Amino acid sequence: MKTPVRDYRKVRLNNIGTPEFSHLLLLLGWVGYLVMYAVTEKFIPESACHMVHCHLDDIIPFNEYFIILYVSWYFFVVGSLLYMLLYDIEGFKKMQTFIIITQVIAVIVYIVWPSVQYGRPDEFIHSNILTKLVGLIYSVDTPTGVCPSLHVGYSIAIASVWAKKKDISVILRIVLIIWAAAICISVAFVKQHSVLDIFAAIPMCLFAEMLLYWKAYWKPKILSERKREEING
Repeated sequence: MKTPVRDYRKVRLNNIGTPEFSHLLLLLGWVGYLVMYAVTEKFIPESACHMVHCHLDDIIPFNEYFIILYVSWYFFVVGSLLYMLLYDIEGFKKMQTFIIITQVIAVIVYIVWPSVQYGRPDEFIHSNILTKLVGLIYSVDTPTGVCPSLHVGYSIAIASVWAKKKDISVILRIVLIIWAAAICISVAFVKQHSVLDIFAAIPMCLFAEMLLYWKAYWKPKILSERKREEING
């Protein structure tokens, strides 16, 4: 078993701001998001929301089996953050910062352009543990504040960091990316989101990607241009 890179048993209020543990403060992003989520849910009525819908939503059938993938998102997020927290501090910083950026963008959109979707079935054809789980999700999560989908945003954010991690096998990277993609698709099949919510999350994540990794994208280009100038000069 790998040894954690930090001994978190030593964390105290008076040392959480030190270089050894300051990365833990990024977790406060979740607190900020939950507060803003509660505020938007309370003060933005459903009547003020814009309906999100497209033709693909009518084509994609409700399928309760996709709730397994949808719920696996919680394990994907928590497990990934916990792994990075224990074994890859820089990876944790990237992952949590990516998540915070998507949270900030999404909340701003939810306030400026509140959204709602009405794709949920009125009743379930089958009665089983999966439809009961879907019903539970519906009961605790309103159909408002859906575009862009943070379920999708977080999945892309986490997959992006895993994809760049060099000390894991290629197979594991592929599995994690496929898992994230399957989660993104699942939100449409359990009718938690419109397909448009999925598409809207993509530019949000691309923006976050460029903010976090702009050096990786632009530095090689700048260096190659300088090299060409030196050769031509």
